[in-house]
Amino acid sequence: VGSCDCHSLNYAGKWYALAKKDPEGLFLQDNISAEYTIGMDGTMTASSQGRVKLFGYWMICADMAAQYTVPDPTTPAKMYMTYQGLASYLSSGGDDYWVVDTDYNHYALTYACRVLREDGTCADGYSIVFSRSPRGLPPALQRTVRQKQEEICLSGQFKPVLQTGVYFSASTEDRN
Repeated sequence: VGSCDCHSLNYAGKWYALAKKDPEGLFLQDNISAEYTIGMDGTMTASSQGRVKLFGYWMICADMAAQYTVPDPTTPAKMYMTYQGLASYLSSGGDDYWVVDTDYNHYALTYACRVLREDGTCADGYSIVFSRSPRGLPPALQRTVRQKQEEICLSGQFKPVLQTGVYFSASTEDRN
């Protein structure tokens, strides 16, 4: 488990997905970003956007909202995330969520478990490499992230996330 003090203002702000390991089923495909905010009471929320493919061919925009709680204050990087799709065709639920590693300024590696086995191991999870910039990470930080991916036994399981810089929604013009 990471050492992130994720409910601090250091973690707040905009993050862009650079790579992801998908869970089973429907998941965001590209142009994924998340905006984290910390409330006056210390609670963390996020609004996320991305595109998702429905029925194998129909690309649509997806808006998600999430709230994070820390069940054990001694491990602030391990949270429980409750999320809602902001449209009827998007899923809602809750996942165990970890910030595996972050330097707050450039990258964050996250992992979430959707389904736990009886023995406590994860049966279906996903992981995202986030960056403060949609253009990626410098080579030294790429090596750091790859090392962390190896430490959580997910080396080689990530796919790049396309960031074209434009997110289209039926209700607005493009958002960056």
